[in-house]
Amino acid sequence: MIQGWKRKAPGAGALLCACLLSACVTTSGGGAGSEGSVVAVPPMSQQPAQTDERNRAKVHTELGALYAQDGRFAVALEEAKIALASDAGYAPAYSLQGLVYMALGDRGQAEEAFRRALAIAPNDPEVNNNYGWFLCQSGRPADSISRFRLAYRNPFYQTPTNPYMNAGICFLKMKDYKEAEEHLNLALRASPSNIQARYWLAETYFQSGRLAEARQQVVDLGRMRDPIVEVVWLGARIERKAGDRDAELKYTTLMRRKFQETPQYQSMMQGQFE
Repeated sequence: MIQGWKRKAPGAGALLCACLLSACVTTSGGGAGSEGSVVAVPPMSQQPAQTDERNRAKVHTELGALYAQDGRFAVALEEAKIALASDAGYAPAYSLQGLVYMALGDRGQAEEAFRRALAIAPNDPEVNNNYGWFLCQSGRPADSISRFRLAYRNPFYQTPTNPYMNAGICFLKMKDYKEAEEHLNLALRASPSNIQARYWLAETYFQSGRLAEARQQVVDLGRMRDPIVEVVWLGARIERKAGDRDAELKYTTLMRRKFQETPQYQSMMQGQFE
């Protein structure tokens, strides 16, 4: 993503593990290789930094992105404001504002910020990727696809994994399993170790009833990193649907041992596996 920032609420627990969603939306031009961690920040955009004003805008936007990733949204917005005071034509600063307002749940301000970024740099792949994710998360997944395509078809874009993956997630929202699978596999070809894309591919297989393939993706994810709640919960749901009670018990036992403070655990205790 980025996925991918979430507004932090005391006691709310982690609704989605950061390693799954951090690369879904990014403010950088080089963050796709940071699977399992926060998104790398520099460089912000393909816009050249040719002046002192542009350099200052770039530095403050990158700093704002780091604050946003740490959940310090007010400081991030202040850094974006400073960036735009230095260079009012720096599109990534508006894109940063859009992401932060999106994380805060202010869709109106987010939309306005993204539109300002696009007015300046309509073909910028990072801006289009971020705006596409905003559209997808705002109940407009069909509108988001053209934005992702603008991003990943740009021959100079260094991180096509992100828009490929985001498009796959949005196709999954629309229950277009064929397109979801195709785009998630494209993301994995661009970055084979991307655990976010592999997770969503497993979810796509699960939702489309291809349980053996979903199971294999979960197994592969288990080999790639320590257990995280999203993957363990998906494993339990797969085995429940497949009717393998022994395999399901392994996952539910792990849920009880490690993830009792999560919404997924509450769903399990209520028998809500679908």
